[in-house]
Amino acid sequence: MSISEIESKIRELRQLQALVDEAESEMETIKDALKAHMGDSEELRAGEYKVTWKTVTASRLDTAALRKAIPDVAAAFIRTTTTRRFCVA
Repeated sequence: MSISEIESKIRELRQLQALVDEAESEMETIKDALKAHMGDSEELRAGEYKVTWKTVTASRLDTAALRKAIPDVAAAFIRTTTTRRFCVA
């Protein structure tokens, strides 16, 4: 691929990312409007559509507190992973 082709692809990528960002922002605006309408209700029905907005409780391990309280145990269970991060600047 030539430099001009790469530049063209990057330009296209940035334009598509801008469209995705705009669509995600619009989605959040619509979701927020529906949530405001729902108030404390967990379910909304509109024609063929059913919207739910339920409270979910999750339990997660506080790794920072574990490392501080018992660092030897925390160190024994740490798993290191390696990935490649793609970034266009």
